[in-house]
Amino acid sequence: MRITFRFIAALVLAASMVVAISTYFQIRSEKDKLRQDLDRRGAILAGRFEEVDSAALSAPNRRKLERVVGKYGGREGLIALAVYDAGGNSLASFPATAPELDWARPLVHSALGSAAPASKMLETRHLYAVPIRSDGQILGVLTIIRDASFIQARLWEMGWHNFFRLLLHALLISLVSLLIIRWNILAPIDQMARWMKQIRAGETVDILSAPGGILAPLASEANQLVRSLASARAAAEEEARLRQRAQSLWTAERLKEYVKEKLGGRPLFVVANREPYMHVRQGKKIQVIVPASGLVTGIEPILRACGGMWIGHGAGDADRETVDEHDRIAVPPDEPQYTLKRVWLSSEEEAGYYYGFSNEGLWPLCHIAHTRPIFREEDWRHYQAANEKFAEALAEELRGTEEPCVLVQDYHFALLPRLIKQRRPDARVALFWHIPWPNPEAFGICPWQRELLDGMLGADLVGFHIQFHCNNFLETVDRTLESRIDWERFAVQRRGHMTLVKPLPISIAFPDPAVPLKDLPDKGRLLQNLGVKAPILGVGVDRVDYTKGIVERFRAIERFLERYPVYAGRVVFVELGAPSRTRIKRYQDHMTEVELEAERINQKFKGKDYRPIVLLNTHHSHAEIEPFYRAADFCMVTSLADGMNLVAKEFVASRADESGVLILSRFTGAAWEMRDAVIVNPYDTGRTADAIRAAIEMAPEEQTRRMANLRGRLKEQNIYFWAARLIEELTAIRLPASRSS
Repeated sequence: MRITFRFIAALVLAASMVVAISTYFQIRSEKDKLRQDLDRRGAILAGRFEEVDSAALSAPNRRKLERVVGKYGGREGLIALAVYDAGGNSLASFPATAPELDWARPLVHSALGSAAPASKMLETRHLYAVPIRSDGQILGVLTIIRDASFIQARLWEMGWHNFFRLLLHALLISLVSLLIIRWNILAPIDQMARWMKQIRAGETVDILSAPGGILAPLASEANQLVRSLASARAAAEEEARLRQRAQSLWTAERLKEYVKEKLGGRPLFVVANREPYMHVRQGKKIQVIVPASGLVTGIEPILRACGGMWIGHGAGDADRETVDEHDRIAVPPDEPQYTLKRVWLSSEEEAGYYYGFSNEGLWPLCHIAHTRPIFREEDWRHYQAANEKFAEALAEELRGTEEPCVLVQDYHFALLPRLIKQRRPDARVALFWHIPWPNPEAFGICPWQRELLDGMLGADLVGFHIQFHCNNFLETVDRTLESRIDWERFAVQRRGHMTLVKPLPISIAFPDPAVPLKDLPDKGRLLQNLGVKAPILGVGVDRVDYTKGIVERFRAIERFLERYPVYAGRVVFVELGAPSRTRIKRYQDHMTEVELEAERINQKFKGKDYRPIVLLNTHHSHAEIEPFYRAADFCMVTSLADGMNLVAKEFVASRADESGVLILSRFTGAAWEMRDAVIVNPYDTGRTADAIRAAIEMAPEEQTRRMANLRGRLKEQNIYFWAARLIEELTAIRLPASRSS
């Protein structure tokens, strides 16, 4: 309906514009004709003054002149008539006191100066001045003032008449056109759109009855397509069921069948602080955005494949306006596949729980990136309250589901597993810790380490990216809590409950080979749009966080250009840095430090159309980042400490051409898997500079070998493989009979 109304409005607007323009030009033409007619009548009247000669204009014969003026001055349509001498002085007029005569004086001088007739329209008066000649000599000027009000009346009448007549024709044409389009195009398209939506949703549909006219060939092809899709869908589902018994590639369809079998059709519940879709107000409209988050990148494809519910903090300023009475909304917006439930936090709760305890306390504590953790009692209270609030929201959604499966995400919810178990002992709970786990001495800094560990051990499964973090966690538990550590099974026994601790390196969804790739982006044009020129492009993609090693990365680039000056002017490094946690002073200071360091290095090496570092400190969508991934000669992921860092995997996934080099920090979880990357210590700027040179000068064959190995491993161990392992580990745990009763 909205399209139809827009179409009607467009037709009416276009027709009205055509009518208005046509009427305007017609009125202007008619006005010129009427004015020319008045000029012509003035010239005819002036011709009758040929009897006036120089003697008649002299003072003794003034009476004769006045009689002549009076003779013609009383005619119909004439308001005033006057004769002026060659000096512009009035000799005779009728009537003698007409105010319009004052208007005519400029026209009199114009006629005398040009020795030619002059005319002018003033409101509803037409003024005409013509020189009086005798024997080729100008004796004076005859001025004629006529009533021209009829012109305006005539034009208004003609304008409205033409406008309504032409507008009626235009509306009739628009209406007929609309009906034709509606019956022959829009209605069949609507029918086909509904039909195709049913097909996309996997519903069984009848063959589309082919509409007549121009859409008949399209309907025929669509029917052929649905037959092919139905056959392919059936084959894919069968293949997915068969592949569960073999070690083959994991796909969304295979994971869907696997989860359906393991969970018996029960929904999957994911709890995370970050929501996968955020509604924000931009002007008068509400826009949907995907927050920049590695967690969203990793977890969201699982729920797209399996369905279920994502419970997250509603942080968008228009989030409340888009949910139902239960704070739920179906997502993704264009093709809903699972449910998002939003939990609301006050600004004070968000400041204490998220910015305070989570990101000024736990984040620096776990990353050991030489930023001192800050722990405040009020932040701890907000952290406890937020975990309780999410536990209540989850418990509400778990009603009616037996032995629900819950995946809790990250350090924001260390207390949540225990809270869930207290409410639902039959729930299977996994906690995945996406950031590093430090050694026991470092974690001992936290005043509430016992409470955090006890909360985490409420889970049946605790997952980390690498074995090293699992070891640190178990050692921390061993030193802090009264428990029994089973080092063979990597499990913790506490209060009659067992918690498995497993390394489960997260991944991303590998690009679908059936989706055609866009043309390789033009590197020169990408850089030209940024105001620089260079044949070699490096790229970094990060949140501007002190753990990401951005400053160290810039200094390595500086050292590289100092050691190898031949590359000055030839290598440009583009850093796509998304601002992060800007309410925290440490992050504000770090953003300033990054900007100043980039500016300092650019001042040192800049040239015409060149600067070595281009810092783009704004949020970028994946569609905006991908061209840089695909065009770059090398990508730098140089975190000082990181859980996994999915940027490294995103870069590899984008390189279908199997070229380019990944320079990867040894302090990332990804470095344990991606051994074909160039591994560096980001604190060692000299060797990182040498790694940049090695990446640039690496032979194409070596690049292809390394990238093919990286892509092969990533393709096999994708996000669906990760989810399947996690679900398998979780569902294999036997809950005590007392808990499932």
